[in-house]
Amino acid sequence: MNLFFKKSISPWFLPALLCLGVLTFFVVWPLLSLFYFSVVDIKTGDFSLAGFQAFLDNPRYVDAFFNTLRLGVSATLGCMLIGAPLAYVVTRFDFPGKSIVALLPLATIVLPDIVVSQAWLMLLGNNGLARRALEFVGIELPSFYGWFGMTYTLILNDYTYAYIGMLAALKAIDGTIEEAATNLGASGLRRTLTVTLPVLAPALLINAMVVFTLAVDNFSIPMILGGSVDVLSSLTYTTFLSEMGSDPTMQSVLAVLSILLVGLVLFLQKTIVERKTYQMQQGRAPKPIRAKGFAAGLLTVMVLLFVALSLIPAIIVLIGAFTKASGPVMQYGTFTLENMDRALRQAPGPIFNSLSLASIATLIGTCFATIVSYLIVKKRMWLVSILDYVVMLPLAISGTVLGIALIQTYNSGVIILTGTWAIMAAAYFVRKVPFSIRSASASLYSIPDSIEEASINLGVPPIKSFFKVILPIMKPAILAAAILMWVTSLSEISATIVLYFGGMETMPIEMYRQIDSGYLARASAYGVILMTVILIPVYLAIRFLKLDLFSSHNP
Repeated sequence: MNLFFKKSISPWFLPALLCLGVLTFFVVWPLLSLFYFSVVDIKTGDFSLAGFQAFLDNPRYVDAFFNTLRLGVSATLGCMLIGAPLAYVVTRFDFPGKSIVALLPLATIVLPDIVVSQAWLMLLGNNGLARRALEFVGIELPSFYGWFGMTYTLILNDYTYAYIGMLAALKAIDGTIEEAATNLGASGLRRTLTVTLPVLAPALLINAMVVFTLAVDNFSIPMILGGSVDVLSSLTYTTFLSEMGSDPTMQSVLAVLSILLVGLVLFLQKTIVERKTYQMQQGRAPKPIRAKGFAAGLLTVMVLLFVALSLIPAIIVLIGAFTKASGPVMQYGTFTLENMDRALRQAPGPIFNSLSLASIATLIGTCFATIVSYLIVKKRMWLVSILDYVVMLPLAISGTVLGIALIQTYNSGVIILTGTWAIMAAAYFVRKVPFSIRSASASLYSIPDSIEEASINLGVPPIKSFFKVILPIMKPAILAAAILMWVTSLSEISATIVLYFGGMETMPIEMYRQIDSGYLARASAYGVILMTVILIPVYLAIRFLKLDLFSSHNP
C-alpha cells in the first residue's frame, strides 16, 4: 500500500500544492473577501445588493464607469494608430536611423508612470515650460488636467506595448503568402488589405486589449492629471479613504466592477487567441525595402520624433532635479544640488524602503516564478492545471483593488498584516509574479524532456534533476525574470498608495506626495534616483549578459 502511494503521487505534487496555497492566501481569499463585502450588509450580515443599487443611483459612480471605458478606448485607439504603423514601417523598410527604434521599448516601458506624469505636467501643466513658451507666441493650449492630459500621456506612455506586439506579429508572417498575392497581380495596398491585414487581425485585437487593460488599470496618470474627471481607479482610492474604518461596501463594489471589466477583456483576449489564429508554415519574413530619397528622410524624421517623445519625460525630470525652486515655482535656467542632497541625505527613507521592498519581492518572486513556470510547462497534473489559472488572476486586478482586498482580509482576525512591510512586499509579489513567470517560462519550451528523463533514468531523483540539469539551462531566463520583477516592483504605486503607512513611504509615493503639494523639483530628485536604480541593472543585463528583457513580454 505504501509502495503504491509513493508511486502514484508525483514528487512535484507537494511543491505545486504549496505554490497554490501561497496564491490562495494572497490572491483567492482576498478576492473572495472583496466580493463578500460587496454583496453583504455589514451591519446585519445579510445578503444585499444595496451597494450595487447605490452605484447605479449615484451619477458620479456611473460617470466614473463610463469615463473608464471612454479613457480605455481612446488610449487604445491612439496607441494602436501609432504603434501598429510604426511596427509596419520598421519591419518592411530599411532607412537611416532604423536601429534607434531599439530604444523605444526601454524609453517608455522602463520609465515609471508617475515619472511620465510628472514630466508632462512640468512641460504642459498650468505653469509648464512648454505652455508658457507657446503662450508667449500667442498659442493657447487646452488645460492639461482632465481628458486631454490623461489621454495624451497614456497614449505616449503605452503605445510601445502595441509597437512591440505588432513587431513580433509582423516578423512572424511568412513572406511567401505576400509574394504570392503580388505575383497574382495585387497592388501593394490591395495586398495589405486582403492578405496582410486579415492575418494580423488577431494580433491587432490582442494587443489592443492589452493596451486597454493597462489604460483602465492605470492609477498614477488619472490621479495626477485627471482633474475633475473621475475614473474607477482614482474613485476607488478616494472612496477607500472616505470609508476607511467604517462601511467598506462602496469601495468593494467599485473594486468588483473594475475586476469584472478587466476580466471580461482578458476573457475576450483568450477567446481570440484560441479561435482566431492563422496557422502558417515556417518561412522567411518579408525582406525589408530600402527607402531612398525623400521617403528615407521622412521615415528617419518620424522615427526620431517618436524616440524624442519617448525620451522627453526622462529629460524633463532630469532637468527638474537640478533646478532651483521656490516652493512650487521652478526657476528654470538655474542649477542646484539641493534637491538631490535632500533626497539622498536629509530624506533617504523612501529610497531605502523602495530598495528593500523591491529586493524582497524580487528574491521571493523569482524563486516562486521559476518553480511555477517549470510546473506549468513540464508537468501534467490536475493541480498544476488549477495553478495555471490561479497564477494569472492578478492580471485582472489593479493595484488599488489588490491593496484594498488585502487590507479587508488581513486587517483583523488571527493573521493581521495591515500596517506592516510584509503586506506591501506581498502586494508587489502578487502584482508582478505573473510577468516573471512568463519570462522564466521562455526557455523551458525549448528544453527537451529527454534531458531530464535521462538524468532520472541514471538514478538522480526528479527534484534533484531539476536543480542539477534544468536550472542551469534556465539561468538566463531566470535572470531576465528577476530584473523584470525588480524594475516593476520599484515603480509600483497603485497598491502602495493604499498599503503604505508612516515611515514606509517608497520613492513613487514620495514623488506623488511632493507633486500633490506642488514641489516638482523635490519630486524630480526622487524621479532621477528611481530611474537610475531601474536603468542600471537593465543596461548591465542587456550590455553584458545579452538578455532580451522586453521582446516577449506584455504587462
